[in-house]
Amino acid sequence: MPLFVSVFYDSMAFGLSKAEEEDYEDVPINKTWVLSPKVYKSDVTLILNKLLQGYDNKLRPDIGVRPTVIETAVYVNSIGPVDPINMEYTIDIFFAQTWYDSRLKFNSSMKLLMLNSNMVGKIWIPDTFFRNSRKSDAHWITTPNRLLRLWSNGRVMYTLRLTINAECYLKLHNFPMDEHSCPLEFSSYGYPKNEIQYRWQRHSVEVADQRYWRLYQFAFVGLRNTSDVAHTQSGEYVVMTIFFDLSRRMGYFTIQTYIPCSMIVVLSWVSFWINKDAVPARTSLGITTVLTMTTLSTISRKSLPKVSYVTAMDLFVSVCFIFTFAALMEYGTLHYFTSNRQNKKTKSSHAQCVVQQLWHLLLYCTLF
Repeated sequence: MPLFVSVFYDSMAFGLSKAEEEDYEDVPINKTWVLSPKVYKSDVTLILNKLLQGYDNKLRPDIGVRPTVIETAVYVNSIGPVDPINMEYTIDIFFAQTWYDSRLKFNSSMKLLMLNSNMVGKIWIPDTFFRNSRKSDAHWITTPNRLLRLWSNGRVMYTLRLTINAECYLKLHNFPMDEHSCPLEFSSYGYPKNEIQYRWQRHSVEVADQRYWRLYQFAFVGLRNTSDVAHTQSGEYVVMTIFFDLSRRMGYFTIQTYIPCSMIVVLSWVSFWINKDAVPARTSLGITTVLTMTTLSTISRKSLPKVSYVTAMDLFVSVCFIFTFAALMEYGTLHYFTSNRQNKKTKSSHAQCVVQQLWHLLLYCTLF
């Protein structure tokens, strides 16, 4: 049965293809000729062959005449996760660049040619790179995620999909109530400002549905894009930057650190209601709360890089540790002074007994 169905659909597809070829033959309609698919394909091939004949993809457009203007746009698929230890974040984007190349102008009834990735290596492409990226991956499955569009007036649009691990230096003074602006910077690798100039298109940065972003501890607040000029020894380069504003969510740290630390402090105060003569009970409770606070302090630092400054959580944990340690020291001090007072009373009573015995002995000797 499956073989029959397969043969049936194959025959149907063959019949449709034959019918389509017959329907698209060159037939006169009101003395106007309709272009058939075969003629369309050959026309595109002739256009591309003519454009690439003598074309040098090593030279930028209008070289020696004027700077090449590159209009850029970014569509953000997703952001995250953010790695605070390595101070980097992952972003998935569609990156579009548009420019004019007068060598690629053509005259045809077709105003736009949609070309696949095989044409990318045959024409000049901007040497754009991401300045703060640590690792960048292009998508190749199931086909290279690149698209090239060519207009009849010489306008070229090059779009590709990228996944980038970019640097984001986090200032953790207010951790975990901190907010950050993670940049994504790109510019030309070799062409200075007087040869290539980047510009933002209208509606240049757009974002996808944020419900599927893997930000976990962070919330996406907004973004902004800027352009600047970087001054280096090799020249001045136009640098385009997108800032992604992120705010940290407090829920995880409230459950894992703030509530446990507060409960340990309250638990350390229970020793004040235990009898002062119950030395093992009060000592064990005090030492346990101090050790627990030390463990919580170590755990709270594991999700952070080893920064040299104090964070807001460090201050909170330190204050909680001081409270628990003070409760233990309070009992130790109380027990010390109480014991000394009892020892003094014991010594004074013993001395009185010795004096009384001496007086009794002296009186006995005198009488007898």
